Parts: sequence; structure tokens; C-alpha cells
Amino acid sequence: MQVTSQFKTVALVGRTQTPGIGEPLMQLASCIAKRGFEVVFEAQIAQEIGVTGHPVLTPAEIGARADVAVVLGGDGTMLGIGRQLAPYKTPLIGINHGRLGFITDIPISDMQKIVPQMLGGSFEREERMLLEARIMREGDPIYHALAFNDVVVNRSGVSGMAELRVSVDGRFMYNQRSDGLIVATPTGSTAYALSSNGPILHPQLEGIVLVPIAPHALSNRPIVLPDHSNVSIQIISGRDVNVNFDMQSFTSMELNDTIEVRRSRHMVPFLHPVGYSYYATLRKKLHWNEYPSHDDDEPDED
Repeated sequence: MQVTSQFKTVALVGRTQTPGIGEPLMQLASCIAKRGFEVVFEAQIAQEIGVTGHPVLTPAEIGARADVAVVLGGDGTMLGIGRQLAPYKTPLIGINHGRLGFITDIPISDMQKIVPQMLGGSFEREERMLLEARIMREGDPIYHALAFNDVVVNRSGVSGMAELRVSVDGRFMYNQRSDGLIVATPTGSTAYALSSNGPILHPQLEGIVLVPIAPHALSNRPIVLPDHSNVSIQIISGRDVNVNFDMQSFTSMELNDTIEVRRSRHMVPFLHPVGYSYYATLRKKLHWNEYPSHDDDEPDED
């Protein structure tokens, strides 16, 4: 079959170490290939499920060669491949094989119907921002990473509170005693930040949210900053303080280390089925559709 879509080469990415994921991935590969698209597989999942008959590529090779990546997994899988493909501007399509699935929005039961439609050009596109962070020690950078959801500075489970000095654009904001601090993108506002009572930011907002984790002073509240802000977090005191990026990469901190966080120049393109609604996702995932019964809506009698 002749392909007339803007997409010619389709990369398949799957959540690793997941029993049973090989069968739906191979079904999807067959479904896509029958429509004339070239199908390639991400190398790690290809090795795990024993792919034959399709090219096997590293994420960097996918970025250079593929026109779109279809990701079968949970949000963590999307976060990981999204960071790696961001420099290549490779669009992502997410199929939910996880639990919550804020950013993997296609049910696995519908993938063989919806994905070919999207590859044929029937989709809605959006772009989401990333953060980039570096750790400074005695004036020198010692670590650098991207984050799709958040950069989190926190203490270990057995140590006391940490004291953090927070500055924005070179201006002192506050010293905070807490279990830690979350610096989140709008995408990450429905992740760890939400469980720490942070606000939900629509993914098309251009902002960065700071959310304290169990602050000592209840007056330390979440705040949303402009997306061009440069956030600096210095470790003043505390033991066993760590920083992690999307909960997927960690490094141990020392006193007086500083984490510098700002918006990345890279964006991650997402493709959604036609009719996609972020509000519908929130209703489903946060159970906003569970209305009270009619009796609960009645006024109390005197």
C-alpha cells in the first residue's frame, strides 16, 4: 500500500520488564506495516521481546530516522523516551498500558483503530515544555539533566528536615525548612506536585510551579512563576538530601550544593486523537465525573 501520510517511518517503544507487552506491540507493528509504513523498534524493548523482521534502533537513531514514535506503556515510559527524543522534535503518540495515564491517552483496546487513523493525518498536536537542571558544586557544574515532569529536591526517609535557600532570577525568595521542594512543569503539575497540594496547570500554560513538600511553616505555599524564570535552590542544612529528575535519575547532594533549574529550549510534540480533551482526562483520572446523588444535592430541612 502506498503511504501518503507525512509519516513514513514509525518507531515503536514499549515499557520494559513488562510481562505480556510483546504481543500487543507485535500486533500493533503488523497493523501499521500492513498500511505501508516502515516500522522500527526501540532497541531495549526489541531485545526483551525478541523482535525479528524490523529494524532495531537506539533512541538517538530513532530521533534521526523516525517521523513519529508510538509509545506503549505508562506515563513513566513516555517521560523517559520524551526526554531522549526532545532534541529531535520527534512527535509522540501514547497508548496506555499503565495505571493512571495522564499523558498516554489511547486505550490499548482501541489502538489498532486509532493509531492508523492518526498516522494517516487525523490527529491534534500540542507541544509541551521541559525543564533543564544542573547541579553546581563550588562554582562548577557536576551534573546536568532534563525533566519532563519535575525536578525534586528532598531528604531521605530517615533524616530530618532540610533547609533550602531559594532564589529566582538572582533575587532571594526564602529560606525553607521542609522535606523538600518540587519544581514542576505544567505537565508535572498532575504528578508529585499534585499529591503535595500543588495547583493543576493546563499543559499549554507557560509557567513553572514551586511546591514545598511538608514545609515546617504552613505559610510556605505553592507559587507559579513565569516560564523564563531561573530558579536556584541551595542546600543550607540537612542530611542525605537528593535531587531527582522525573523520579528516574538521582544524585546525592552535599551541603552548599546548588540546583539551578530553568526552562529547556526543547519542546516535546504530542499527538492526540481528534476530539482529545485535557478536561476529559482530568475528569477520568481524578474522578471528577463521580457526582453526588440527587439526594445529596437537596437542601437540608430545618
